[in-house]
Amino acid sequence: MEIREFQEMIREIYFHKDSKRGVDKTFLWFVEEVGELSEAIRKKDREAMEEEFADVLAWLASLANLLGVDLEEAAKKKYPGVCPYCGKKPCECEEKF
Repeated sequence: MEIREFQEMIREIYFHKDSKRGVDKTFLWFVEEVGELSEAIRKKDREAMEEEFADVLAWLASLANLLGVDLEEAAKKKYPGVCPYCGKKPCECEEKF
């Protein structure tokens, strides 16, 4: 499945609810899912990680739908097959942390 197909599927299933909830509350749900992913990673719970990665992706798609952002196009534009900062593949940027 392409990113655009996934985003459209999420739109078809949830847009009517997402649009009523609005951007701010939908963003809060997204952040909550990121927190749940963090917990699954800390616990090294593979099954929970897979579920939470899927939830984070779905809520990200919901936000993008509400804001009229095509995730696939945005990703291609930002990451055109090379590092967007050094222009190399693999990235040769110096770590900053």
